[in-house]
Order: sequence, then C-alpha cells, then structure tokens
Amino acid sequence: MAKVPVMQAVVDVLESEGVDTAFGCPGAAILPLYAALEHRDIKHLTVRHEEGATHMADGWARTNGKVGVAIGTSGPAGTNMITGLYTAQADSIPMVCLTGQAVSTKLHQEAFQAVDIVEVARPVTKWSVQVKEAAQAPWILREAFCTARSGRPGPVLVDLPLDVQRQEIEWDPAIDAPLDVQRVEPHPPRVERALDMLLAAERPLVLSGGGVVLGEAHERLRELAELLGIPVQVTLMGKGSFPEDHELWAGMAGIQTSQRYGNQSLLESDLVLALGARFGDRHTGALDTYRGERTFIHVDIEPTQIGKVFGPDLGIVSDTGAFLESLLAAVRRRAPGPDPVGRRFSEWVGRIGELKRTHTRPDDYDSVPIKAPRVFKEINEIFGPDTYFTTAIGLYQIWSGQFQTTHKPRHYQVCGQAGPLGWEIPAAIGVKSAEPDAEVVAVVGDYSFQFLVEELAVAAQYDVGFVVIMLNNEYLGLIRMAEEGYGMNTEVDLHYDEHGTDNVKVMEAYGCSGRRVVDPDELTETIEWARKEAVTTNRPVLVEVMIEREANTANGVRIDAMTEPEPVPGAPVSAEPGRRVQ
Repeated sequence: MAKVPVMQAVVDVLESEGVDTAFGCPGAAILPLYAALEHRDIKHLTVRHEEGATHMADGWARTNGKVGVAIGTSGPAGTNMITGLYTAQADSIPMVCLTGQAVSTKLHQEAFQAVDIVEVARPVTKWSVQVKEAAQAPWILREAFCTARSGRPGPVLVDLPLDVQRQEIEWDPAIDAPLDVQRVEPHPPRVERALDMLLAAERPLVLSGGGVVLGEAHERLRELAELLGIPVQVTLMGKGSFPEDHELWAGMAGIQTSQRYGNQSLLESDLVLALGARFGDRHTGALDTYRGERTFIHVDIEPTQIGKVFGPDLGIVSDTGAFLESLLAAVRRRAPGPDPVGRRFSEWVGRIGELKRTHTRPDDYDSVPIKAPRVFKEINEIFGPDTYFTTAIGLYQIWSGQFQTTHKPRHYQVCGQAGPLGWEIPAAIGVKSAEPDAEVVAVVGDYSFQFLVEELAVAAQYDVGFVVIMLNNEYLGLIRMAEEGYGMNTEVDLHYDEHGTDNVKVMEAYGCSGRRVVDPDELTETIEWARKEAVTTNRPVLVEVMIEREANTANGVRIDAMTEPEPVPGAPVSAEPGRRVQ
C-alpha cells in the first residue's frame, strides 16, 4: 500500500463523509491540513473569527443533515470554538472541529499557543480527542463522524499536533468507507403500550420536538396524526416538523415562544406523546402546571433524556422515525382500514379549531414606532414556504416564535438551548452554503447583530447573499424586560446620538447594503427591495426596522398565567395590557 501524507488521508475521509464545504481560519499549527485541502473538491470559507466558523458549520449541518466541519489552529482558535461546540451539543447538531496543536514534545513546556483543548472542550462535546499516532488519524476521523451522527447527534473535536500532521502513512482511499450508524429501534411491547394509552385518551396531543426534524420523521408524524386524527404541537426546535396551516396544528406551548391557543390546548389535553423533545424550561414553565393530571409518553433516542426533567408515565428509547413506523404498523394491525379509530377525537379537534380562532394575538398594528408583531406579519406574507430563516436569542426571537409561521422542517433554525448572541449571520452563511439557490433570511436584534458582525466580510468575499431583518429597539430588550421583576432599568439602554449605531453604514463598510425603516407602511417595499438586492449583489442586505423601544413580549412563569403586553381577543375586560391572562 502506498504511503501518503497523513493529512491527505484526512481530507479523503472528509470528502467521503459528504463534506463539500468547510469553514475555518489557517494558522501555523494547522498548515499541513490546509496544504492537503489545496486543489481538492472541498470549498473553504475563511472566517474572521473561529466562533463564526463553528456557527457556519452548524447552519450548514442543520440544513442538509450532514456533519458540519470547522477548522482552526492551536491555542485561541480552539478556545474561540467552545461557544459553537456548546451550541451544537445543546441542539444535537453533528459537527467535527479540527484544531491544530503545538508539536507533541512541546505540550508540557507551555509552548506558544499550546493549550489542552481536548480537556477544555470535553464538557461541550460528545468526544474530544487528540491524535497521538499518525496512523490513527483517518480512523479517528471515521469514528469522529460516526460519533457525531449516531444516537443523539452532537459535536466532536479532533486535535492534531503539528508533528503528527507532517508524517506519512500507508493509505488507500479506494477501499475505505464511512462507518455504519446503527438505528435505535423501539422495544415492541412499549410501542403497544403507547398505542393503548393513546386510544384510551380523550384529548391527546402529539408534541413534536427537534428529534423529529433531526430524524427526518416529519412525514411519518403527519401520517400518524392524520390516521388517528390527533392534534400536533411543536417545540421551538421542532418548528417546521408539522405544517402550521393544517387542521390538526395545535400551536406551541411555553412561557416565551408560544401561542395563546397553544398553551390552552395543552392545558385542556389529557395525554401528551412527546417525540424527541427535552422539556426545556422555556417550554414547560412551572412543572406543576405543565404536568397537571395529564399522562406523558416520552420517546427519545438518548436514554438519559428520559426522566431528566420529570418521570413520564411511559418512556421509550428509539429513533423518532423508527418509533412512528412501529406505531403506524401497530395501528394498522389492530384496526385496518382508512379510519382505524372511528374519528373518536373529532370533538377535540373541533375544540382546537375553536381555540385557534379565539385565543390569538393581534399583529396588524399600523402605529409608529413600529410594533414588532407587524414585522412578522410582513415576513409571513412576503416570504414563501421554501425560505430558510435563522434567529438566535432575545425579544426578537421570542416574537418570531410567537408570530412567525413555518412550513417545512430545517427551514426555521434557532440556537434553542445555548442562545449565543451573534449566531444568526454566520449560521445564515452556513445555510446558504448548503443550499446556494435558496432564499435565506437572518432575523436579528440590534445587539446580537454586533457580536459576530465581522462575518459579513465572509459573505461579501464569497458572494453569499441573504436578507438580514433587524428589529432595533436600541436596548438589551430581553434583559430590560427581565429587570422589571427587580424593579429596575439598569445598564441595558444602548441609545446614543439619534439612533445609536448606524447599522446601514456598518453594512456599507463591509461592501453590503441596507435601509432603515421607521414607518410600517414602508416595510413591504423595503423587504422586497432587500430580496432583489441580495440576488443582484450576492451579498447580505439589511432591513433595519426601528421598533418600540420598551415593548415586551408575552411572558410568564406558568403557561396558565401569561402576561400579555397588548390587549388580546377574548380576554376579560379587566385584563389590561401587562396583566396576566390566558
């Protein structure tokens, strides 16, 4: 077998694992890998900050379901990746980060930019490993990709000492292939028990989490819902896994990203079948209210997720798609035919429909300053079902979850658990890199925009065009709202001069363009201009919307006692804005 540079073997593995794009920044300790990447088929985008590389790889992976790749050199490059690794771990996103390292013999001598990145990254990865023998490199890479994809997906860090990278090994890519990932199948008696419990319920709900999206199980979810006539809710990470214009759509429950009818539907349910959901605290709120007297079935591919927040009445370890296939088969065995349960839940479905008509929030405001829900009304009306959206954390993201409609899986991307500010723009670059012909929109806040704003240069350099819609209140809005509980408004006001930072000029500094909107009547025209400009220039285009400075989102600590910032239909007359209503 011929000898080849070991980094050539590593690139062979990357290509065979389906990696066509990588995001990174070269440095002295990773140059042998970059030498191997030169003249190969993997496109490389040079980032301006290594955290940006991880978020780009994240968005790329969320879009196509493959393993994203981020590359950095030694020392600060690796530590800059930690936030991105944590984000991927929290949201179950498959990723492999490759870091350079000082030569092996110098690691104990505090050599320049030598840090034990393997130990630093261990808490926020599925596996963190240093290649100590060159001959192990392709096999460790194979295991890294397999680990990232298997079970509950997540990130892996592989550290490559410089002396290891410089060696040659025996290698023949013609006889190599990716490692198989074993599908987690459900235990049949538990599937039968789940069906017993579903059919015994009177007001069941299916709760579709991120595991349905990651498991490509959305079509089987819809098939089950329509076969049994059971309404479906989603978590924030599951948004897009069930069409929001479907008769069986029952919204989202939660104390932040939720609909009024979603909360009320859950409160009136008597059984919840949770698929690939982790019962996050922003979804459940106070557990005594959320759990109530209802029955819970929890299906998850990761055994340790079951019972982590509360003990379900039935736990099932399974891939979501495999479970739904087994459950559908069980239904058809028991009651073959097109209507196996005799539409026994039709009255409950009718009640859901009534709640969707009565328990709403208005979004058709025409006042100045612009109210945030109006922005999402325009977004819903302008962009089609194939549009991809990225958004991160803040009031703007909560408004997005409350008002924005989503039609397809993987098209609404949000860093759900970690919530790193600045995620949206690099994630949008990753999305557009995975789907170059798709329309991509990053929904940002004025503060989050500035965290990784330098990555606009990457989009400009590599002709990555997308629309950026900014909700600008010149505040740390979510923290200002949280401070109300402490009776203060401290260190959260970002305003200076007329409008604070001139974000349009920031865009122009990076060779991009933008416009500011202060009147709701200008929204449609400006967004349409931005869509055309993004296509024409192949660069990011900003629509900066100046919204109410001290507006709040609906929020609370229990799903049965939300504080509504504006009057809502069907609420008691005494329930003025800012009062708790349901």
